[in-house]
Amino acid sequence: MRQVPPTPRRGRLGTDGPAVPIRTCVGCRVRTVKSDLLRLVVIEDVIVPDPHGRLPGRGAHLHPDPACLELAERRRAFPRAFRLAGPLDAGVLRDRLAASAP
Repeated sequence: MRQVPPTPRRGRLGTDGPAVPIRTCVGCRVRTVKSDLLRLVVIEDVIVPDPHGRLPGRGAHLHPDPACLELAERRRAFPRAFRLAGPLDAGVLRDRLAASAP
C-alpha cells in the first residue's frame, strides 16, 4: 500500500505560510486580505472609518474606493452589515474616500 505524503499547510487565498485574515468588501462583495480593506464602524448613526481597527462595535469592511462605497449604498448593504435599522449617514466616510483618491 502506497502512502501519500501530507500536503503542506496552505494559508488562505492559496498562499504558502501562515493563514491571513480574509474579509469581504460590503460594496463589491470581493473577498480579500483584511489589510487591503478599510474597517468601518457606526457611532451615533454615522459610519466612520476605523483605520487602526480598534474602535468598539460591530465592524464592516470596504475597499478604500468611492466606487465600492456607491455600490454599498445602492445595495443598501450598510444597515445589513451593521445589523441596524434605518438610514446611516456616510458623509464622513465619503469625504475621507474623496480626500484619499488621487
